[in-house]
Amino acid sequence: MFLAAYKVGLRLRERTEMDASRLVNHQVISALVESPGFAALRRETVGDPYAAALAVLAQAGALRRMLERSQDAQGRAEQAARTRQDAERAATAVAEALGRAAEEADEDGGVPAATADALRRAIQTAEAIGAAARLAAQDAAQGAAAVPGLRGAAHRAAGEAAEAVREEAVLMRAWGVGSGELERMPYARRARLAERLRAGRLARWAELIGRFRQMADGERARKVESATGELVGVTLGDDLSRLIPSELANLGLPELRAVFAARYAAGQLMLYDSRGEQPTGRGAVIACVDTSHSMYAAGPGGVTREAWSKACALALLDQARHAGRDFVGILFSAEDRIQVFRFPAGRSAGIEQVLDFAETFLGGGTSYQAPLTVARELLEEEFDDATSTRGDIVMITDDECGVTEEWMRGWNDARRVLGFRLFGLAVGAPGAAEAGSVLDALCDNLRSIEDLTDVHAAADLFRLI
Repeated sequence: MFLAAYKVGLRLRERTEMDASRLVNHQVISALVESPGFAALRRETVGDPYAAALAVLAQAGALRRMLERSQDAQGRAEQAARTRQDAERAATAVAEALGRAAEEADEDGGVPAATADALRRAIQTAEAIGAAARLAAQDAAQGAAAVPGLRGAAHRAAGEAAEAVREEAVLMRAWGVGSGELERMPYARRARLAERLRAGRLARWAELIGRFRQMADGERARKVESATGELVGVTLGDDLSRLIPSELANLGLPELRAVFAARYAAGQLMLYDSRGEQPTGRGAVIACVDTSHSMYAAGPGGVTREAWSKACALALLDQARHAGRDFVGILFSAEDRIQVFRFPAGRSAGIEQVLDFAETFLGGGTSYQAPLTVARELLEEEFDDATSTRGDIVMITDDECGVTEEWMRGWNDARRVLGFRLFGLAVGAPGAAEAGSVLDALCDNLRSIEDLTDVHAAADLFRLI
């Protein structure tokens, strides 16, 4: 079974080449190889010893049931094998009797009567046993071909094995483990990794994680932010440098100057609207992910807030690595519960560390100050070491909590010096994204995520970061 899944050039021997005792085994393998699902299975397993072994293990239960159904046929096959051995021994006895007759023959070719009788008895016995062996072989062949339900069971087993191998391949791809990395990975480590992925905290959400990464990859090519550039229309605002000519003309009429002033104060002046491109952030990307008790709540489609948030954070990790930027994952809940995972740009992100980050859940309440203070300190450290600015912080939370005025002043001072941006994602908590909320006051860019099955709700985030 292993070689059938693994070998590039597959050749199944003919039934006539098989020993009678192996006819049932041959029939089982024939049924598997000829099943429609086996071709799909081989597309995943050829040349991959791990995948081929996984396919065998996936079929183990079905194989046992097939062999149980084949017990009667196997009994006939084993009887045929014993009869064939008896025939071989009888043939050997005939050869030995012929040898003695030749030794005892006189010059005229005559042999003693006793020796002649022994030879005749040996030949008769051999003929009888040979006939019985032929009948037993025919009976074994018929029995192997007539095992009830064998072909259907083999077809189902091959289909189930193909699905198991396919699911594991999808699971690996969703977590960003490439085929090249898998080929270099020792068998035991790969088996442990697969088991951890199947049994992990986010195992149910592998498909969501994969969709997030695909979405982010598609948005990556459009990774720009608005800046002064190409004129695209007219908008309202209070930027005097972009006034359209008719607004400037109003300043020349004394009776319209008061109207101009009022509209300026209200931000209702007509301005040129422009669009351009400039590079996105250059410093570290920091994802602050809320892991308080409420994040375990499920939204539409049964997706938990934690699953959506972690999937988004893993996509941000890909985004940072693609851009050659450091990534830091900060998991937080209450003020004294925080855990930091650092992924430097110049170092490979091991799947085990990625899993540790994704599967850690702290529980407890929610504090904004603790994770944002750590994020600010990391950006200050980066600035001191490399004079790198324009870092990006993404705050993913489902709660609203306060910050002190003193902390807020320090936060704003640091923002002016370091030039970082704070993006906010209020997951399943529309109130946290309302105007006037603490999160609204903190963030440069804030949105509410209500449909947790929709990975595109944060698509523009990956064009800006």
